[in-house]
Amino acid sequence: MTDTFEARKSELVDLAHHRMRTAIPDHDWTVRQTLALTCRILFDAGHDSGLAGQITARAERPGTYYTQRLGLGFDEITEDNLLLVDEDLTVLEGEGMANPANRFHSWIYRARPDVSCVIHTHPLHVSALSMLGVPLVVSQMDTTPLYEDCAFLANWPGIPVGNEEGETITAALGDKRALLLAHHGQLVAAGTVEEACTLALLIERAARLQLLARSAGEIRELPDALAREAHDWISTPKRDQANFAYHARRALRAGHHDALTTGEGR
Repeated sequence: MTDTFEARKSELVDLAHHRMRTAIPDHDWTVRQTLALTCRILFDAGHDSGLAGQITARAERPGTYYTQRLGLGFDEITEDNLLLVDEDLTVLEGEGMANPANRFHSWIYRARPDVSCVIHTHPLHVSALSMLGVPLVVSQMDTTPLYEDCAFLANWPGIPVGNEEGETITAALGDKRALLLAHHGQLVAAGTVEEACTLALLIERAARLQLLARSAGEIRELPDALAREAHDWISTPKRDQANFAYHARRALRAGHHDALTTGEGR
């Protein structure tokens, strides 16, 4: 006997969210493990560009965060070779040095207490779109978590190693979760590593879709109210956890077991 066929859409949405909260388990990966897995996931998804790009996540001590060592590619990151650095990029734990471009991450963390993870990469389709000097267009359901949530920096500030670039990038990001940087790449700033990984994968897919659609014709806009509804429907912690767990399983099956050294979690 069913009892939901007379329910309103809002009631069914609430019911689905409730079921997700109870049905989707939390994982037991540490922040270091989640970062290492994210690097491998993004590498497999085409976010590698030599040694370009950075990933950071707030550490337990205020004013510190984890990041990868300069000289290692995303496919070489493990939970053990991540660095712990302070806002000045001084290494507190680990060997080597952080990417000097991490300085703008420090600016974002200072301005955005809601952000716990920043990912900046130069994937192929994002980079190609950035060369056109146009904002990201969100016009397909899967990409709606980025609807009105991806800012655009039209003027390239040059290499992002100075405080000026940190101020410029942080101001352009504003209160959004993503940023397309003209002539450069993408940036996501999220509340968890899982959320940031999901958005980084999504912005590259959105850029690819935009380039394909533009080559075929004019892109039609989504209805605003429905796009906002889809944004909120997909953008939940449990969905981020489920998405991340799926991509992590794929990475581990693909041979990235060396990213983890103290157990694979669930």
